[in-house]
Amino acid sequence: MQQGFNTRAIHAGQDPDPATGAVIPPLHLTTTYKQDGVGGLRGGYEYSRSGNPTRDTLHAALAALEEGSTALAFASGLAAEDTLLRTVCRAGDHVVLGGDAYGGTFRLISRVLSEWGLEHTPVDLDDAGALRAAIRPTTRVVWCETPSNPLLNITDIARTAEIAHEAGALLVVDNTFASPYLQRPLTLGADVVVHSTTKYLGGHSDVVGGALVTRDAGLGERLAYNHNAMGAVAGPFDSWMVLRSLKTLGVRMDRHCANAARIAEFLAGRPDVGAVLYPGLPGHPGHETAAKQMSGFGGMISFRLRDGEEAALRVCERTRLFTLAESLGGVESLIEHPHRMTHASAAGSPLEVPADLVRLSVGIEDVDDLLADLEQALG
Repeated sequence: MQQGFNTRAIHAGQDPDPATGAVIPPLHLTTTYKQDGVGGLRGGYEYSRSGNPTRDTLHAALAALEEGSTALAFASGLAAEDTLLRTVCRAGDHVVLGGDAYGGTFRLISRVLSEWGLEHTPVDLDDAGALRAAIRPTTRVVWCETPSNPLLNITDIARTAEIAHEAGALLVVDNTFASPYLQRPLTLGADVVVHSTTKYLGGHSDVVGGALVTRDAGLGERLAYNHNAMGAVAGPFDSWMVLRSLKTLGVRMDRHCANAARIAEFLAGRPDVGAVLYPGLPGHPGHETAAKQMSGFGGMISFRLRDGEEAALRVCERTRLFTLAESLGGVESLIEHPHRMTHASAAGSPLEVPADLVRLSVGIEDVDDLLADLEQALG
């Protein structure tokens, strides 16, 4: 019988150490392994780029949480994305990219891989007709973020998977904002899930990493080959840090969601806020879809100031508990201005974000303190 999420987060792939009985998997800080004769590998380990017991434990845990067949941990989320795209695409191939995507993903595709011959088309993935029109015979990947960064748009994963598969393309879902606690895209038809483990999976703003989880074992084998061959693997200590954090992912996400819901309601009632972008609000255009495919609405909120960019910048500079910083998903609350910070690389492109937008990563502090901080910053 399938165990519950929190049970899997604590136990999947993490049996007590057979040598000592340690209940926490050991941290294997080694680059190489003694062989029992030439070619006589112990457990298949020879060199830590190719395999490390701590990283393999993380792989098992991530696969269990996303309900996939294969998981791989990388040095960063962008390293995971680069490895995936260079595995499944060739020069002249085409990617359909959600029209509201992380700036680093857009930069990788539009400025790095474009020189390698990869083409792309941004499109509103919530518009099934527009998605079908954007797909070409050379389309290999439909790239989706849901909820998206930073506009918190919601895409129907099952419907998008059906359209992608009709065209013979893979559906890749960046699940960073939701985490596998709130959403499991592979069970809805996606082929690959991408994570920046730096964010909610790491959860404490102290580790940088990425991950891929696949539904198909054959694709997993191809990715695993390039994981080693291209070399952007997660180090053992970073892997151990993410493993530590997975154990509390569920309880942290519950608090992130509860705090964000209160803050979204507060912002929605303010006359100086023109729009609150949070899928948990009934007026959000993706609310019903999010309620269908997610078990909670997450800890990310974006909002727009009626008085424009200067007002948005003032709010970012005046908070005291919300720290002005890039990144997200940590236990502490962060605030940022996407137009000038995380999404500056999308300026002048179809993915440019509004200059009056503020993005919040709502942490797990006492929510009344967070509300007071936002009130004084807005006031």
